[in-house]
Amino acid sequence: MGSESKVEASSPPQAKRKGWYLLCLALVAVCWMAYPYPPHSPKVIGNSSSHCSHLSPLPASEFHTRLSTLGETLTTLKASAYITEPGANALYYANISTSHCHLSERPLLLIVDASARVTVLTPKFEGTRARLLPILSDVKWVEWAEDEVPYGQLPDIEGTVFVDGNIRHFIVDGLRTAFPKAIISAAPPEIRQLRERKSKRVLELLKCANEATLLAIRQTHKQMHLGMRESDARNLVTADALPHSEKTPPSLTEAAQTALFDCTASLHGYWSDVTRTLALLAFTIPNTHIQIWNFVHSAQNIAFGTAHAGVVAKCVDEAPRLFLGLAGYAKYFTHRLGHGIGLEVHEDP
Repeated sequence: MGSESKVEASSPPQAKRKGWYLLCLALVAVCWMAYPYPPHSPKVIGNSSSHCSHLSPLPASEFHTRLSTLGETLTTLKASAYITEPGANALYYANISTSHCHLSERPLLLIVDASARVTVLTPKFEGTRARLLPILSDVKWVEWAEDEVPYGQLPDIEGTVFVDGNIRHFIVDGLRTAFPKAIISAAPPEIRQLRERKSKRVLELLKCANEATLLAIRQTHKQMHLGMRESDARNLVTADALPHSEKTPPSLTEAAQTALFDCTASLHGYWSDVTRTLALLAFTIPNTHIQIWNFVHSAQNIAFGTAHAGVVAKCVDEAPRLFLGLAGYAKYFTHRLGHGIGLEVHEDP
């Protein structure tokens, strides 16, 4: 206690903040000088529609590894099972997505126990169709009839059971009623983090999906012209959404010769997310716009220089944020630098 008091007395908060500020400033300066150009600019060639044709869907071995890792994690956490329904997590572990099985009032559940055994609970009248799902693992099928409580058809569940954080509340309520001795709770970080660790095959899919999206934007850019409407551009490239309600002019005019693209694409379930601001090729970009672009470009390079194994994700955001603050653009940096991506466009990093 005494030593702590001395430290506080000799290091007032103002001095600590000043020291931290100078340290961050030095880090930014080093990163800026070390990375004057993008270190990994994608080299995209060919046609966007065939750019990733050499990549196949993930093999069964990938799903077996995931299930095995999930089972080991459940054992470590002293949990008996993990339960989810069609969505990103079911797609990750068993290749079941909402495109295969839409959510309805009739639950279809994926249950993985601590031994990595897979059980699927399905409505009885949909049993035949459920067995056509592309699950790349051995499955125990449990059916429930329309006059039965779905969860009551499952083998008795005891101990701690983790459920997908996105699972619907009525399903959790039903599980708790059917298995009063079990402790039903949301999956902890140890489970959620399993999806964050991307395999080499997954990284290849993510990289190629982003390359193809960027190529599609570049091809569209070459065909942009005065009078072109946003709806015309959609016929050339899949435009997903305007980020955070920013408004793009409905058509390109003499007064508005720039366009914002915020595009996503999916390759075997894995997503891209690419944003670009483009001007007509014949448009003379004002110097102030070029200056702002260069500031943003430098900030991105600082982020590239900061990001490496072992760095806390928030530090990758803080470094370019500090740089843009020194450049006088802090008030415009209202968005975090980035986000995780994978089976969902936005997920944990």
